[in-house]
Amino acid sequence: MIFLLTMILALAIGYLWTEVHALRQRIETLELTRYWSSESMPLAETAGEAPPERLYEPVPVAQPVPDIVPEPVPHPEPASPWLLEHEDPVVDQARSLGFEDIFGRRLPIWAGGVTLAVAGFLIVKYSIEAGLLSPATRVILGMLFGTFLIGGAEAAMRAQDAVRDIRVRQALCGAGIATWFAAILVAVDLYHLVAPMIAFVGMAGVTAVAALLSLRFGAPSAVLGLIGGLAAPALIGSNEPNIPLLSLYLALTVGGLSVVASRERWWWLGAAALTGGFGWGLLLILNGLIGLSQTLSVGLFTLALAAGFPLLLTGGRPTIVRLIAGVAGCAQMAALVALGGFALLDWGLFGLLSIAALWLSRREAALAEVPALGLGVAILLAEAWPGPPAYALALVLTGIALIHAAPAALRVWTPVTRLIDAPMVAAVALAIAILPALHFPHLPPLLRAWPALAGVALAAGVAGWGWFDPTRCTGGRFAILAGAAAAALALADAFGLAAWTIAPAIALLAFGLQLLGIKAANRMLEYIACGFGLASLLFLLSMPHEASRWIGSLDPADWIAFVRWSVPAAAAVGFAWCAPMLVARIAQALAALLFYSACAQVIPGDWLSVMPSLLLVALAATGLASLRPAAGAAAALAIGWALFPLISWLVDGMAALAGETSLAWFVGFAPAIRQLALPALALGVAANRLPMPHPLRVATSIAAALVGLVAVHIAYRHLIPIKTEFDFIARGMMERTIWEIGLALAATGAWAIHRPRTALLLGGIALAHFGWFTMLLHDPLWRDQDVGPWLVPAYAAAFALVWASGWPLPQAQRVRDGAMMALIVMFAFSALRQIAHGTMPLWQGVDGREDIGRSVLAIALGVGFLRYGIAAAARDWRIVSLGLMLVAVGKVFLFDASGLDGLLRIGAFAALGSSLIGIGWLYSRYLPDDRVRR
Repeated sequence: MIFLLTMILALAIGYLWTEVHALRQRIETLELTRYWSSESMPLAETAGEAPPERLYEPVPVAQPVPDIVPEPVPHPEPASPWLLEHEDPVVDQARSLGFEDIFGRRLPIWAGGVTLAVAGFLIVKYSIEAGLLSPATRVILGMLFGTFLIGGAEAAMRAQDAVRDIRVRQALCGAGIATWFAAILVAVDLYHLVAPMIAFVGMAGVTAVAALLSLRFGAPSAVLGLIGGLAAPALIGSNEPNIPLLSLYLALTVGGLSVVASRERWWWLGAAALTGGFGWGLLLILNGLIGLSQTLSVGLFTLALAAGFPLLLTGGRPTIVRLIAGVAGCAQMAALVALGGFALLDWGLFGLLSIAALWLSRREAALAEVPALGLGVAILLAEAWPGPPAYALALVLTGIALIHAAPAALRVWTPVTRLIDAPMVAAVALAIAILPALHFPHLPPLLRAWPALAGVALAAGVAGWGWFDPTRCTGGRFAILAGAAAAALALADAFGLAAWTIAPAIALLAFGLQLLGIKAANRMLEYIACGFGLASLLFLLSMPHEASRWIGSLDPADWIAFVRWSVPAAAAVGFAWCAPMLVARIAQALAALLFYSACAQVIPGDWLSVMPSLLLVALAATGLASLRPAAGAAAALAIGWALFPLISWLVDGMAALAGETSLAWFVGFAPAIRQLALPALALGVAANRLPMPHPLRVATSIAAALVGLVAVHIAYRHLIPIKTEFDFIARGMMERTIWEIGLALAATGAWAIHRPRTALLLGGIALAHFGWFTMLLHDPLWRDQDVGPWLVPAYAAAFALVWASGWPLPQAQRVRDGAMMALIVMFAFSALRQIAHGTMPLWQGVDGREDIGRSVLAIALGVGFLRYGIAAAARDWRIVSLGLMLVAVGKVFLFDASGLDGLLRIGAFAALGSSLIGIGWLYSRYLPDDRVRR
């Protein structure tokens, strides 16, 4: 294990020395480059290429001859004091990375120095285990051995011509220094041969001698002294170490090395010493500190590491080292406080570190944020303090305020202020407001609220100090302090009053901050006000009062809940009145929603659905475009109430479209009026009265028409109830026909008042309803239906709509002709069936006379279509007529004639032949060959 440690340390030292040597050589070379010659070879010659051939010969121009020709000034050749004559630095650098150079020329020397130091430690341990020497003799021999090693270093330096390697003396010197440290520590800590004060003086002397020797023998001596000094306590070992003495020893070691680092501008040595010191300090804290002396010694040692020793460093990167040391010191001191049981002594040491960090932040600009880090750690420690006494917590909070808040408050409005001053005051104010209530939740409400009021006084007092200067209250400092005061006041309300007051209080604070921001022309404060408004909404939604309601689910009126929702609604109205445009629009919509929620606390649930429609009508009646956000929120609420009946209607409608008989209806008559009819009316008023873009107006009108149509349809279904299958057979045709006629009349009325889109929409719905339900799914030709007198009105309304579609859709003539022919054919055969069998056509079968009548009817329809097609020059009508003729001929030959005999068969063929002859005559009479070809 010792051999492995020796090899590792030797490798580390050799690598560090090689890097430092190469870095110094490079720096010296760069510094000498300014003496080099600036002459350079031509580009073509340097690249090894021939100059380009000239395309033309330039005309020679006579150059003026100067009177005096300057003589060339010789440039000195660069030289390096570390290079031997005729030695190439590139070759030396390459050789320094070779295996033989590392393991043959460099490593053994460093390994030897470390081994000698370890040998001294092993000699002491061996004498202890064997009992050969008395304790005093062992210590004296250790000191003599260290002196012998340092003497060897001096001898090697004086015999430089023979040794020819400066690393020999550096290794011997470092080993001797480490041996001295070990001997003194054994004498005082293990054998108690000398008093602690004498040991302090001895270790201080060794540290001073080590510093002087490192100045004489170079950086490796300091490195070995660092390793030996920091490793001595671990190598010697002790079951019960003297923590104060060990802390002093470590402080002297790190401090001495920091002095040397400052003298030689070796910042890396100081950083390494600080790292070792922090490691020892953390180890001591984790092992536990007992008593005042141990805690005080480790705390002061940590304070020296964080704020004292880093000030000694110069050269390189001292600012970064100081910043890292400050952060590490805060973390280590926090561990000391937490693991030490949060004693007041530990807090006092942490306060000293905070004061030092504050002083350093004023000394160097790069450390300006370190006090904020200390404040954050202090607040977190105070929050994690388990069961603190009241007086102790009060003292800690007072100390935090005096150390962090007071200096920041005095500087916040001065020219020397920094960015962290106002946030630090705000953080201290909030900590004073939160921590007492957090640690003492069972105190009476007023007692828990008093610390929060103290936080309000702190933040508001500092903010008020800057209010009287107009140039101050417009910046971020005033906004942060005012926001912190408002937050502390909200906490006072939360701790001192009932829970239902939190959301209203925050809403009022948000509006007050908004007004204050406008008065101070402080946009950041207005942003903070918006944040408070959002917090109010979150508290309103996430912490509901036990009597709050959303849709009027409670029977008794709850006026407390009404106030709880009304105050944020009023604050939202205030934001809509004075906030910037985007915020005002959002606030206006929120005001409508919150007003509805407030009404939900006192209005019975059955009538709550009326509120959004009434609110939308009231907003639309003003005709103000600025109220569109609130109207949009009211419309969203109204549509939200309409969703349930709409979904129920859609589910029932999808089942009806699939062919299922709709026998049940889940939406009552009164809910359809409240939740559908009134929202449709309100949307219609908004579309006509409220200024809005044309596409939005069209969309609103369509939504109003559709919702209103659904409401009318539900109400109509309740007027003609169909509850059983028998009701569907008896009243289904009537119910559908009246509904389709009503849609047709509505379309006619919309056309009459110059609403072509509405008319087209209603007419299309009527035709679609007729085509799918009356002609396909429930046609009396194949579905049991009591036709009654409704066949003619149903087809007449559909035919009238198809014919009238020529006005808004003149380009759809062929589609219109096809629909008319389909309606005529279906009506004719349905009427024939009803004439033959009465109002229930499917109750009886088909006899021969009806079958012949169908054929004759097909022929008659074909003739009629042909006459109209010839007269109107409509080819589609003529083609359909021929199709009807062919169907009729095929039916007569294949079906009718086979079932007839005698005169009936003769009459059938005679009628068929006459019809065919008449068709041919009509084509030849009214449609010449050229028209037929067309």
